[in-house]
Amino acid sequence: MKQQKALTLKTLTKSNVWEVEENDIFRMWEIAEKESDFKDNRNHYMDVIRSAFEIEEIKIDKPEVIKKYEARDFKVGNIHFDDNDNKKWGIKKRAINRITDLTYENIHNISAAKLIEVLDRNFGGGWDSLSQSIQDIIESGFDISTTTLPKDRLHKPGGMYDKKVNDGYEVLEITKGLWVEAIFAKAKPKVENHHKHDDDNDSMNNGFGDNYDEDLEDENPSENSYDDDDDDDFDEDKLTEESYRTTFETEEDLNLEAEDVADDDY
Repeated sequence: MKQQKALTLKTLTKSNVWEVEENDIFRMWEIAEKESDFKDNRNHYMDVIRSAFEIEEIKIDKPEVIKKYEARDFKVGNIHFDDNDNKKWGIKKRAINRITDLTYENIHNISAAKLIEVLDRNFGGGWDSLSQSIQDIIESGFDISTTTLPKDRLHKPGGMYDKKVNDGYEVLEITKGLWVEAIFAKAKPKVENHHKHDDDNDSMNNGFGDNYDEDLEDENPSENSYDDDDDDDFDEDKLTEESYRTTFETEEDLNLEAEDVADDDY
């Protein structure tokens, strides 16, 4: 909350703009329009705001028209572009309902529960059915791990499912015949990093100082995506769980392993 109160149009970026709400935009605009460089930076402010909000100019200022916008969840207020130009705007935060709505800028501003909701609404083919680009975006903001097990083994007491849930992970279960794939998600701590991003360049060119974007890369994706539990504690059931993860090709994998062993023995 403190960070939101400190934000101004000058410090707003395409990443942190997702942290504010419609009324904050009206408030920040009213403050910024009193500054001497407001007109020079007005287009940049608009570009940043539009990255996270839908904006519609209300040309017919009548109560019945305003009510229609409010029924669509728009917040309505006045925006001054200059002394002689007073416009009424409808502003609404862009919804994150589909996988394609996820971006590096907004991924840190949704909860794990919201991510699971988006995944559940959009696909049923499992984690590997997502494109690599979407996986990268999700993993920049969340620790993701998966396991695929027979239905009667997934919820075995003390197994991977229980451990992940007890550790604060949200879970999505996807039925695949007699098997179930479980996708576990937990938000990573938010860390400020400086990247050469279009938003950063725009901000610096307009004299806004250094800004940041969220991680554009996951430095150790293999570690974050497939987090093994306590390797030192050997457990046959646990080994079986993790060997089933995100694949139906168990027999093929075992055959390959058998060939490798044969080659080594020879």
